[in-house]
Amino acid sequence: MQTWTTKNNHTIYRILSGRCNCYLVAKSGKFMLVDAGPQLGWPLLRRRLDALNVTAASLAGLVLTHSHFDHTENAAHVKETYSAKIFIHSSEANFLLHGDNPVVHGTNPVVGLITTVLAKKNVIQLLKYKPVAFDVQVDDQYDLNDAGFLGYIIHTPGHSPGSMSVIIDNEIALVGDAMFGIFNNKTFPPFALDAPQLVSSWRILLDTGCSLYLPAHGSARSREILQNEYDKYHRKFNLK
Repeated sequence: MQTWTTKNNHTIYRILSGRCNCYLVAKSGKFMLVDAGPQLGWPLLRRRLDALNVTAASLAGLVLTHSHFDHTENAAHVKETYSAKIFIHSSEANFLLHGDNPVVHGTNPVVGLITTVLAKKNVIQLLKYKPVAFDVQVDDQYDLNDAGFLGYIIHTPGHSPGSMSVIIDNEIALVGDAMFGIFNNKTFPPFALDAPQLVSSWRILLDTGCSLYLPAHGSARSREILQNEYDKYHRKFNLK
């Protein structure tokens, strides 16, 4: 497992990778899981959580950066196994309750055509996951100090209406699908409901002061890379 440590000794584990990166934030014996990953990854996720001595008493919660299936399929397992509180943005809480996925669009012509065809065939209904009840609805921001962490959850929409990021120590941001780390020195994702809004969320993430951004797909991105991408797409979309 790849790990990162902040100046105030929060350790972040990339506890699951591949189809979706899931992260575990650890501080003084308390843990916070960020995204739950696809169902096929549950056995490995469970083994790694147990290996790190994560228990119902020590797991402060599961933050779902959004309600797409690849981030949520194990959410019910995590809640049932560890009695975890589930955090979701208020605009996507209903999706989670019904095991549904928010719609996305392609951000380039090829992917756009694919998503259009799949939408017409209603393929999204084949990607339903086990519904699960949420415990905390997040709006613009949610402080994690009471849970034992120097950090907060922040609304960073664009990929989906309720996409969120977790900010730790104003140093490391766990950004879900607000950016992708697949291609070298790039952050722009192939899927987003509202691409200009996504770029505006990059400004929010830059304003946190974080120096490192950990996406749910691909590898970490530096502040310099994000700033370059923000400048490029800010001009492209003629944002204010």
